[in-house]
Amino acid sequence: MPHIYYYKSICVAFVMKDSLKSKMAAAASIPKDVMLGVPIITMTGQTEVCIENYRGIIEYTDALIRIQSKAGQIKVSGKRMQIEYYTNDEMKITGRIKSIEYC
Repeated sequence: MPHIYYYKSICVAFVMKDSLKSKMAAAASIPKDVMLGVPIITMTGQTEVCIENYRGIIEYTDALIRIQSKAGQIKVSGKRMQIEYYTNDEMKITGRIKSIEYC
């Protein structure tokens, strides 16, 4: 019977779960974004970014847009930021993009 360390076992179990899913995705030739539900971020120059596999919009101003994803929060900051469109799966942000951060 394995020893259970509550704090570390949660972290270890989480890492092992993602690692197992990642290995399964590779073995089955399934794209990781489909298997793990991680976001896909596509940036075109400094004026456009598309985010797929997001969960929701947390904050929306002309200088900052915060997005919730399965992997955590994504901050897109810049000037004259707008969400040009969004669906359940994808969104397009336009403006003068200065940075994209994972939180």
